[in-house]
Amino acid sequence: MLKSKTFVKKTRSGGIMKIVREHYLRDDIWCGSEVCTECKQEETVLQKDACIESNLCSFAHYLLPDTNIVLSQQLTEISWSKTEVSMFPSQNSLGEFAEQGESANDRNDRAIRISTKWYSDHLNNTPTDKRLKVVLLTNDRGNKEKAEESGLLTYRCKKQDTSVTSVPQDETAVLTSVPQDETNEITSSKVLFPEHLPLSRIQSGIKSGTFQQGTFRASRDNYLEATVFVHGEGDDSTEVLIQGLQNLNRAVHQDLVAVEILPLDQWVAPSSVVLQDEGPKEDDVTEEEEAELKSGPSGAASRKPTGRVVGIIKRNWRPFCGMLFLSQIKEATRHLFTPADRRIPRIRIETRQAATLAGQRIMVAIDGWPKHSRYPNGHFVRSLGSAGDKETETEVLLLEHDVPHQDFSQAVLSFLPKMPWNITEEDMAVREDLRNLTVCSVDPPGCTDIDDALHCRDLPNGNQEVGVHIADVSHFIRPGNAMDLEAANRGTTVYLTGRRIDMVPELLSSNLCSLRSSVERLAFSCIWEINDKAEIVKTRFTKSVINSKASLTYAEAQMRIDDANMNDDTTKSLRGLNRLAKILKKRRIEKGALTLSSPEVRFHIDSETHDPIDLQTKELKETNSMVEEFMLLANISVAQKIYDEFSECALLRKHPAPPPSNYDILNKAAKSKDMVIHTDSAKALADSLDAAQVDGFPYFNTLLRILATRCMMQAVYFCSGMDSDFHHYGLASPIYTHFTSPIRRYSDIIVHRLLAVAIGADSTYPDLMDKHKQSALCNNLNYRHKMAQYAQRASVAYHTQLFFKSRGILNEEGFILFVRKNAIIVLIPKFGLEGTVFFENKDKPSPKLIFNEEAPSLTVEGHSFNMFDKVKVTISLDASNVQHQKIRMSLVEPVISGVSVAPSEPEVKRAKLDR
Repeated sequence: MLKSKTFVKKTRSGGIMKIVREHYLRDDIWCGSEVCTECKQEETVLQKDACIESNLCSFAHYLLPDTNIVLSQQLTEISWSKTEVSMFPSQNSLGEFAEQGESANDRNDRAIRISTKWYSDHLNNTPTDKRLKVVLLTNDRGNKEKAEESGLLTYRCKKQDTSVTSVPQDETAVLTSVPQDETNEITSSKVLFPEHLPLSRIQSGIKSGTFQQGTFRASRDNYLEATVFVHGEGDDSTEVLIQGLQNLNRAVHQDLVAVEILPLDQWVAPSSVVLQDEGPKEDDVTEEEEAELKSGPSGAASRKPTGRVVGIIKRNWRPFCGMLFLSQIKEATRHLFTPADRRIPRIRIETRQAATLAGQRIMVAIDGWPKHSRYPNGHFVRSLGSAGDKETETEVLLLEHDVPHQDFSQAVLSFLPKMPWNITEEDMAVREDLRNLTVCSVDPPGCTDIDDALHCRDLPNGNQEVGVHIADVSHFIRPGNAMDLEAANRGTTVYLTGRRIDMVPELLSSNLCSLRSSVERLAFSCIWEINDKAEIVKTRFTKSVINSKASLTYAEAQMRIDDANMNDDTTKSLRGLNRLAKILKKRRIEKGALTLSSPEVRFHIDSETHDPIDLQTKELKETNSMVEEFMLLANISVAQKIYDEFSECALLRKHPAPPPSNYDILNKAAKSKDMVIHTDSAKALADSLDAAQVDGFPYFNTLLRILATRCMMQAVYFCSGMDSDFHHYGLASPIYTHFTSPIRRYSDIIVHRLLAVAIGADSTYPDLMDKHKQSALCNNLNYRHKMAQYAQRASVAYHTQLFFKSRGILNEEGFILFVRKNAIIVLIPKFGLEGTVFFENKDKPSPKLIFNEEAPSLTVEGHSFNMFDKVKVTISLDASNVQHQKIRMSLVEPVISGVSVAPSEPEVKRAKLDR
């Protein structure tokens, strides 16, 4: 039986430390005695004729010294060597697990008494002629009295020692008493971190303006650096830079902390070095690391508000996934746990399962972080499986990104419609019958959760009718039931490579709500009358019934549009939609909408092994843009409608304009090519990006747009009654929401309910009209959406590693995306892959490096590297660290002596053939 014991302990300095210990409790432990006939033991270590010549104990006996005697070394290895020794694991006995409120010393005393009584009773069952007595040896007066009250034979150490007659005097000399007051706790006296201020001091400091509070965000690239995001009034916020172990002061990623802003002359710039905590260290950061940290850019323009953590307001600890780094000390029980997330510090844990847990992915929780410890203390929670196993790695990925992925409960499933399900006459009576329209859907290949479908037809007056039809998920998920609460918690469907974590049960997501072809489905339709200039003449919303005539992929829809021989109704509808979409897009861009870029990849997965067999960047077609334009138009139209009806509780989505400092890296990149990027408005930025062209370098504009994407803020959901800024910067739209994907986004379900109430198609309920509850819901949706994005990226990264694992070393051309003090970040367009080329190697002398932060550029042995420079690299999988496997890149070209590597073998052979 495994039990965990949690207790708090007061340290010598007055601090409180939480301790969690694991115990394996058993009732089948062997006694180890030769005289025993009951235990089914494989071997015995306690002899049957056990007797030390003693004036007190002339009979055969076993001696049980208590822990204080052993720890104070009153029995040395010389004394122990005169007899056989058996270790009885009392901490694992079912009867000896610590009781509530019991001190460690009292527990130890009670355990030794129970062990003595157990041995006495156990050996009493042996034949009389073989029976031995058990003697408890203790110097603790209280323990001796309680033992004697229980009828146990007990002696003090000094009395037993002087009674021994068969051991030479020089050996018994070590069996002397130690004064009882010499019980000082052995702890490290070295203080590594400043004391955290009490909450009362923090609160008064925040009130007076001495301290600021914010969320602690550790750096992925530099474990000695973090930022604290300090929220101000309205949209006003500040990022405070924290550098150095003492200034970080035991804060952990996502903790709510109090910071003190340092004087202006102590402000520094963010470090340009990539610095990772690669292994267990002593209780100090090396001088080299601190020097690296402080040798960043020194220009006044680069400096940021800098501070130090003075206290923790609220910990945001959770169980962390990772692996155990085994101690080099034999049979040690204290080990370092390395989290999968590099932003989390290593954690010291105590466990006796280290050998079993080696090579496993495990979960560990933090218990506390004393000021004298380099790392926090924690405890083992559970094992997840073998490292490297695909299912285990996916489980880690989902847990680390807090993605709810458990099976739907019976309570949730009980609200699914009974099968077979059909549209009833009652449904038809309250809906518009649009089954005659030529509706079709256009989606990525393999899509089964089809949210949206479209139609376009000519009207008698020369205009066109365009309809966007969205799955009516809110018909099946009613407010407040178990399915609704589960969907609200999950917030979004999460798309991993080769796996989908649904927000709603599959019966809805892939069947009853999915707008598949040739089946009747319930929809919520947004229908416009549009003139030849793509101007909206009329808009209406209706609950409807549709029957899609085709479920197409983007490629299939594109082929229909391009094939002049195809003129069926579906193809005509697609051509009409495509023509209008081009006009809509052109108008959006003219208003300042941004066209950004982000390298996305698509894996081809083996149907049997589920391993990636090919990796390609996604190719976007006109039909991608066609669908996008009408989804945007529907979202904008619905946003305006629900805001007009419910100005205080409309669920909307906004995209804040980035602060000017976000564009620094974009401006530097453009400047390196003698260009200027105007960023005072979205329109100015869009125009600048359109004009940014370099002769003979067609990929330059794409690189610039990728960089511009990195400068953007995160779009967020909000409640209209709790905010005043509705603008969507990226779309250049004054108002926006999400209406078009209710199968995979809970925000859209709420918007559907608001719209249904607005047009009289459904009734309202209290939470829908409560702006505070809507705002709280938006916070969860923003969090879930962000974590889903991170999980999807992590899944792509993991499958990218699997792809390169079986391919050895590849040679590819790429472009420098970022320049660091000791490395360059390279983008490989062919794979949409980013990797780091380091110029410092622990195994060989470092080359001469000169970093220019203003350019930015890095000079390596006289060769200068700038942003967007073309390079050739080798790509391979570095699996030396099982937990943090990574794509390793090494420079091939330009050739720099002592830095560049030779191209991989296939490349060399190909070059010879070319000659």
